Amino acid sequence: MHAVIVSNGFPPSKELLREELTSADLIIGADGGGNTLLTNDFIPDVVIGDMDSFKKPETVNFEIIHDPDQETNDLEKALSLALYRDVETCTVLGAFGQRMDHSLKNLSVLKRFDSAFKQLLFKDERQSARLVSSTFKAELPVGSIVSLFPLSGKVTGITTKGLKYPLKGEVLENGERDGTSNENVEEEFSIEIESGDLVVFVEN
Repeated sequence: MHAVIVSNGFPPSKELLREELTSADLIIGADGGGNTLLTNDFIPDVVIGDMDSFKKPETVNFEIIHDPDQETNDLEKALSLALYRDVETCTVLGAFGQRMDHSLKNLSVLKRFDSAFKQLLFKDERQSARLVSSTFKAELPVGSIVSLFPLSGKVTGITTKGLKYPLKGEVLENGERDGTSNENVEEEFSIEIESGDLVVFVEN
């Protein structure tokens, strides 16, 4: 079962929404993300959150779950709901943008929930982000931007194949060395790590 969650960050375009929602078995608005869906003429299956951003329409023909818990943000609430409803793969739109602190918090949310799904992907107009804790392989047009961010602060034993600036058992660490703005020189590229949590951003 596949879910698409629309969060309340920088709003995805109608084209991206249409593309992603086509394959969704469950559409969730994370509080204000429900507004994004409705504004673009898409009806969510459910909107969940503390309801500080969502503008409830006069006619409601979908489920609304008010969860006032302030220990979790609206994206966490939406992801927990997706798991409760047996979702296996999930794409999150609107996780980044608007506020830097919210974007950083949502990277932490990515780490918290990644292992609970077969695939958890954060996506916007330009990039997709996923957590890598062991291996990752993908195919992209040659010359696509691939950036590596050590979410755990330090990631060791990074080995890449098919990237312009290869790593061979090396370390990326916040404040010391990062892996932004690399690019693939082969259609298929791979990344392996020994320890830590690495966020891989790839160009759409």
